[in-house]
Amino acid sequence: MCELFIKADARLWESATRSLRIDGMVTSVRLENFFWSKLEEIARRDGMNVVQLITRLHHESIDAGHDLGNFTSFLRVCCARYLDLQLTGDIPADVTRPIAGLDAPVILGREREKYH
Repeated sequence: MCELFIKADARLWESATRSLRIDGMVTSVRLENFFWSKLEEIARRDGMNVVQLITRLHHESIDAGHDLGNFTSFLRVCCARYLDLQLTGDIPADVTRPIAGLDAPVILGREREKYH
């Protein structure tokens, strides 16, 4: 079992830092390449680039009252949830289908039932 993880391409867990501007402030985000690739995929699905997606997630997190003390952890969890929601069929595996049009309240309700 562990061979699937141990012998994976080491570039997946190498970190990369990207600088981006959110509300006129330059910030750096350091994530493993695997997570950058997932964020790129998520962004592409709704016609955005990664900076636009991260900015939107940042704004909506603030609006929801989230503590953004560890925003990179939040981004990693977003990626993991994206993959999990694909496995459950709540997000289509077809990466050409946008995410924005999905029924978020219904999906979140199913997810709550699963974890509680």
